[in-house]
Amino acid sequence: MIARASRRDAGVIGLDVGTSGCRAVAVACDGTQIAEAQAELPASVRANPGWAEQRPQDWWLGVRQVLSTLASQCGGLRLRALCLDATSATVLLCDAQGQPLGPALMYDDSRAREQAAEIERIAPMDSPARGASSSLAKLLWLRAHHQPVADVLALHQADWLSGCLTGRFGFSDWNNNLKMGFDPQAECWPGWIEQFGLAPLRLPEVVAPGTDLGPITAEAAAATGLPADLRILAGTTDSTAAVLATGALEPGDAVTSLGSTLVVKMIAEQAVTAPEYGIYSHRLGSGWLLGGASNSGGGVLAQFFSPQELKSLSARIDPTRDSGLGYYPLPGVGERFPTNDPNLAPRMQPRPASDVQFLRGLLEGIARIEQAGYERLQQLGAPAPRRVLTIGGGARNTAWTCLRERLLGVPVEPAEQQQAAYGVARLALRTHH
Repeated sequence: MIARASRRDAGVIGLDVGTSGCRAVAVACDGTQIAEAQAELPASVRANPGWAEQRPQDWWLGVRQVLSTLASQCGGLRLRALCLDATSATVLLCDAQGQPLGPALMYDDSRAREQAAEIERIAPMDSPARGASSSLAKLLWLRAHHQPVADVLALHQADWLSGCLTGRFGFSDWNNNLKMGFDPQAECWPGWIEQFGLAPLRLPEVVAPGTDLGPITAEAAAATGLPADLRILAGTTDSTAAVLATGALEPGDAVTSLGSTLVVKMIAEQAVTAPEYGIYSHRLGSGWLLGGASNSGGGVLAQFFSPQELKSLSARIDPTRDSGLGYYPLPGVGERFPTNDPNLAPRMQPRPASDVQFLRGLLEGIARIEQAGYERLQQLGAPAPRRVLTIGGGARNTAWTCLRERLLGVPVEPAEQQQAAYGVARLALRTHH
């Protein structure tokens, strides 16, 4: 339920902090986007293979810049709250005042292999904290190499930036801490995490996304031009925010991302965990957001066709009939979802003489993988999709949409919004009254 839905004189800010930039939007209480601003961030430093670091101070500079630009565009809009998302599993250490102890390890940093092996010996098989890129593995690596001696906070990117805005560090949300080992079902840190002896490191206090963390500080308000009574809300991860942007809210609402890879996500009443397929559940209000990612997707199409060729050839496809080609398009050997088979080879032969027919076979093959993905989620306990909202470049392909709708047997439509910044603005509207 959007608060004060009939009014446009008040609104909220959604802030998305990514790998290479940040974006902020101001959204009125009726859901209308009023203003938007963007700022670039320095690229990650990759000093060694598998390493990816950024300076948290650069994030804060970019956030102040983008919020200042946005505030100058908002005119008479009374801004009431700000909610932000950032990259999942980006971790840093800081002192109690929020001063970083060094660079942050980014979401795609995979150096913590030794620590991941230690986690595998202790954490349950179905824990999202397993793996060299998990938040917990990075935290253990940072502990080993910084050897903190005082009370030190372990925070994610979104946590630290929220602290910069409120002056209160040490708070986080359900979704960012999934890969740190937090149990969103029990709403607590699990007992097994104590076996790592993290002290003097301090894990964050975890709250629901959208929880009011307090007002903006006078210093942050002055630096950005935002109102002194603006409330800062606990955020979420970037991928969760992108789903929130689509308007998917109810069990059975599904979201397919047709980017370089195929990702299917769904709202469910119960959590589903299947690490063998890379499936984990993010808590979302009273429900759960779950999904899986295939290695198939638009990246395969780009191996054969330019964007202009895809557009012109798609216009000549008849989506009402099967091609009979039986393709399983992959960029290389190996699949993770809906089939977990590292040896699965691409199947894109024979190739018809007609490029239209070949493209139809590829689009149909990816659509069948999408269909199998939702069937896999159902086998694991998720509901059947009642509608599928589509994001990513493939959402604009009308023939592909018709073909997918025929196979899935439910309405398929492009999402009106897919920006993560709009998603956290939507979260703020739902939770802040």
